[in-house]
Amino acid sequence: MLADDMACNPRNPKPATVFSHKNMELNVYGDDVEVDYRSYEVTVENFLRVLTGRIPPSTPRSKRLLSDDRSNILIYMTGHGGNGFLKFQDSEEITNVELADAFEQMWQKRRYNELLFIIDTCQGASMYERFYSPNIMALASSQVGEDSLSHQPDLEIGVHLMDRYTFYVLEFLEEIHPASQTNMNDLFQVCPKSLCVSTPGHRTDLFQRDPQNVLITDFFGSVRKVEITAGALALDRDVAALESKFPEEELATEPLKYAEQLPVAQIIHQKPKQKDWHPPGGFILGLWALIIMVFFKTYGIKHMKHVF
Repeated sequence: MLADDMACNPRNPKPATVFSHKNMELNVYGDDVEVDYRSYEVTVENFLRVLTGRIPPSTPRSKRLLSDDRSNILIYMTGHGGNGFLKFQDSEEITNVELADAFEQMWQKRRYNELLFIIDTCQGASMYERFYSPNIMALASSQVGEDSLSHQPDLEIGVHLMDRYTFYVLEFLEEIHPASQTNMNDLFQVCPKSLCVSTPGHRTDLFQRDPQNVLITDFFGSVRKVEITAGALALDRDVAALESKFPEEELATEPLKYAEQLPVAQIIHQKPKQKDWHPPGGFILGLWALIIMVFFKTYGIKHMKHVF
């Protein structure tokens, strides 16, 4: 879920890119970034529905959280917030109570095995105070009563590029590989107060395992665990029967034809087409006629030359 209002913002000097550092080395909006909910789809209702699975049957798989009781879930949230709430799109808020109840529904419906919650906002620790469901580990960028500060000012566009906590967490995660033995205790120490200015916090009392025994790769950059079975697996559908039902000549179709299109680079740099001139509408002509009549009646014909 992403507001997605930065990559193509008119103030962005490099369209379709978002950088985490002013040296512009790491594009965090690259080709491997998939946005399932963007713009006006990013609402508190949609967020809670995705977590709890209460979504319409017509919702595509890309907009579903397809998890079960063996899934490790990572939830990262950032934005403007305060004591016990986080703002969505500057128009609505999600509270720590709503979030805690949604996690409890997930646990009751067996939608996760372990859940890692990370939030980067002002007074972030207030968002995990109401959690009561098992197997949740939570991290926040600041304590109650503290602000979370930004980082990496860009003088060209006049704003900061990232938050301090997110910047140092991302820098830490860039060094993690699938075989890494780095554990959660290392993540807790990523951004001390000397770097973040605020005081990051974490909560582990609901988590059943010792954080020292929880690898970072259990939630970040992991390799999916595969269960190997010795027996054969019977498919529900008979592929051979389907093939015999539709002869090969009936399945053959004409090759798809695509309209000729300029390369993306030429589309971006091509000059916009000049708009055709159209005569002004009747309202504009009538307005000008009224102005001229009032001017003539007030000042007389000798001043008409000033109009033209």
